[in-house]
Amino acid sequence: MKELFSLLENSSYCVVLTGAGVSTFSGISDFRGSSGLYNEFDADFIFSIDHFKKEPSYFYGHSKNLIYDLEHRQPSIVHKVLSELEEQGIIKTIITQNIDMLHQKAGSKNVIEVHGSPQEHSCLACGKKYPYEYIVALLRTEEVPTCNECGGLIKPDIIFYGEMLKQDVIEKAIEESSKADLLLVLGSTLVVQPAASLPLYTIKNGGHLVIVNNMETPLDGYAIGLYKDLGGVFVSIAEHFYIDL
Repeated sequence: MKELFSLLENSSYCVVLTGAGVSTFSGISDFRGSSGLYNEFDADFIFSIDHFKKEPSYFYGHSKNLIYDLEHRQPSIVHKVLSELEEQGIIKTIITQNIDMLHQKAGSKNVIEVHGSPQEHSCLACGKKYPYEYIVALLRTEEVPTCNECGGLIKPDIIFYGEMLKQDVIEKAIEESSKADLLLVLGSTLVVQPAASLPLYTIKNGGHLVIVNNMETPLDGYAIGLYKDLGGVFVSIAEHFYIDL
């Protein structure tokens, strides 16, 4: 841990990449773990844009405990410590693969959501925007939310399989990863592209990579530090940097 503390203290541009593992402490299951969400439903269906358009009730029926109960979820120790480290100026940017908005709930300000966010929803027919809170309320009585202007199907502004990622968001994530002299990968298996390749931009430009994940990743061989106990690591970081949880 002393090496990790030293890396954080001496970094001039530390960037963090987070995956589903950081939210398991908040009661949100990860996707590919032994008890992950992909054991409960078919990922090819629930996050497929083609299937969503054909059978939107499948998505909304299976995602209520994943996306639409976030008011009951609280930021984990990881979210809270990252927010404090950003406040202290140690962390510059958080790039997240998650769609649970818990980084913002913890107080982090510079967050790049590479897979989009359910904070806004859009009508697929007319483009009208709806806030997250409106959709949550609507789903209490409706199986599938529809537009109050044209009756069109409403979809969260997260990136489904079969949709193009937002180019400006990806370019910003690449830019931040390239500038990083230290990239922390937290709770990600680094298998979903393009986020999985972001550490390579850091390494290419001479930065260091640290991975904290309870499973192996394809980039473990590039890391200067490997840790498995995400919770334990962040308890130690909180103590070292005098962060009151």
